[in-house]
Amino acid sequence: MDLRVLILLLAEALFAFGLLRRAGLLEKRAAAVGSALLLALAFGLRLAVLPYETLDYQNFLTKWVTFFRENGGFRALAVPVGNYNIPYLYFLALFSYANIRDLYLIKLLSIFFDVVLAWACMQLAGLYTPRRGARLGCFFAVLFLPTVYLNGAVWGQCDSIYVAFGVLGLYLALSDRPVLSMVCAALSFGFKLQAVFLLPVYAVLWMQGKFQWKHFLVFPAAYVALVLPAVLLGRPFLDTLTLYLSQTGSVGDGLNYNSPSVFAFFREVRDPAGAARFAVAAAFCFMLAVLELCLIYRRRLNGRAVLGAALLLCLGVPFLLPHMHDRYFFAADILFLILAFVDCRYAFTAVLVQFASLLGYHAYLKMRYLLPMSRGALALILALLAAAVFFGRALAEKEPGSEIAS
Repeated sequence: MDLRVLILLLAEALFAFGLLRRAGLLEKRAAAVGSALLLALAFGLRLAVLPYETLDYQNFLTKWVTFFRENGGFRALAVPVGNYNIPYLYFLALFSYANIRDLYLIKLLSIFFDVVLAWACMQLAGLYTPRRGARLGCFFAVLFLPTVYLNGAVWGQCDSIYVAFGVLGLYLALSDRPVLSMVCAALSFGFKLQAVFLLPVYAVLWMQGKFQWKHFLVFPAAYVALVLPAVLLGRPFLDTLTLYLSQTGSVGDGLNYNSPSVFAFFREVRDPAGAARFAVAAAFCFMLAVLELCLIYRRRLNGRAVLGAALLLCLGVPFLLPHMHDRYFFAADILFLILAFVDCRYAFTAVLVQFASLLGYHAYLKMRYLLPMSRGALALILALLAAAVFFGRALAEKEPGSEIAS
């Protein structure tokens, strides 16, 4: 193992410790020592799997870094590379200049955002509960969550990036910082299209009065600023804005790709194209139903109701959509974990969602099914029902007011 990699990993661990200290959670010696030990374990587990290579790395990620290296680094951003959006390609182009193995740099980037994600979740949970133990527990629960560990440190994927910005955006919105929240929403969408599962919650926040119409203009402005460096390097401006549209044909014709979506219940579908259209319509109607309920009860919207709407959207929409992949419930993994710390009565939902996601991860990483994916889909239905109960209870509160904590 390259010594520089160890130093970078240690720096990330120290960064995590610094975040906890700055949050005022390590004032007691026991908390500081315990956190240091937990961080050592969390980063030790990640160190152990850094050399592991998946087919995604071998067939795509390392080839893209090589392309940048052989075509002038950042200058190669002028041409289409891979199927990731521009912001992630900035990092791959940067890695092409280093003489450290790209596998380690790719994983170190994801691990860094594991920490950012844990901090964002801790901050969001802190709006609902003032207990230091709960906030600290949420931070480490994210770091040790199996799908977070497997996604970045093992798989080398970057889902922690877009979800970290998504959660941070939700936290900033509920903290009455709409401009920064919109910037985070644009960053989340900029890194992964799957951010759209969570973005409709901004309509709920607008209904709650957290946003004015002018704040929504920040989103396109921030997104343009995000892709502008690539444009200045020669990438056609229109191409950068329509990249996701051009990628829609690359998702595949399969109704399900190792995902615990509703299509896990159906092995053979006579009319896949018709079923896909029906599923898209169903997901859209589900989203509209959630938003309509929020509109009807807009005077009862509080922080818990906003969280409930976010839970329903980030789980229900991908559950109904076709062509879903194994990692598309990553945002649901995270938000349901936060719910467990917000209201311990719903802790079982985090287990259900994690179980469902892990079935998909196992299918890819081990190239075989541990259990039928329909078991995971059933678990998600139960979690979705529980989220609906949480949402309904939040709307039924007698004096919702504007407070977050309960």
